[in-house]
Amino acid sequence: MSITDIRLFGDPILRTPALEVVDFDKELQRLVADLTDTMLAAPGRGLAAPQLGVGLRVFTYFVDEVVGHLVNPRLELSPELQLGPEGCLSFPGLTYDTSRALRVVASGFDMHGEPVRLEGSDLLARCIQHETDHLDGILFIDRLDPEQRRLAMRAIRESDWGGPAPLVKVSPHGSFGRGL
Repeated sequence: MSITDIRLFGDPILRTPALEVVDFDKELQRLVADLTDTMLAAPGRGLAAPQLGVGLRVFTYFVDEVVGHLVNPRLELSPELQLGPEGCLSFPGLTYDTSRALRVVASGFDMHGEPVRLEGSDLLARCIQHETDHLDGILFIDRLDPEQRRLAMRAIRESDWGGPAPLVKVSPHGSFGRGL
């Protein structure tokens, strides 16, 4: 177990969809431990494997004093929405109101390959959706309205950790605003 550097916006792995976990072994257990230690030390509410430079579908969370993880998540989202503040450890110091489903049912596995079903609302639902987005190469700034996104990009450029925005190639096909 160790605390690992968190990848910041601009790192290509944050835009790369993660691969399904197929081996539930000691390596996966070590990854979950590293994610948990790093998330708690940051401190954060969640952390996805790509944020540590690992392209696997795994994330950890810490909400309402509960620490957990989910491997290969699949989500069912409620039609009701919530709008609330959201930040990200890959965007230090930035927080913007972001729209998310109010409730979520997540199914997947624990690090030992046992099935897990996680139901949550409000903050837990927001966290699960945010971390699952990371596994799909989607960042929370992608969910902002155009004006908020413009402000976020300016804040990134002006930050001490940011710089010029990376070039993102946009598909002419429907990609729901995701750079491909």
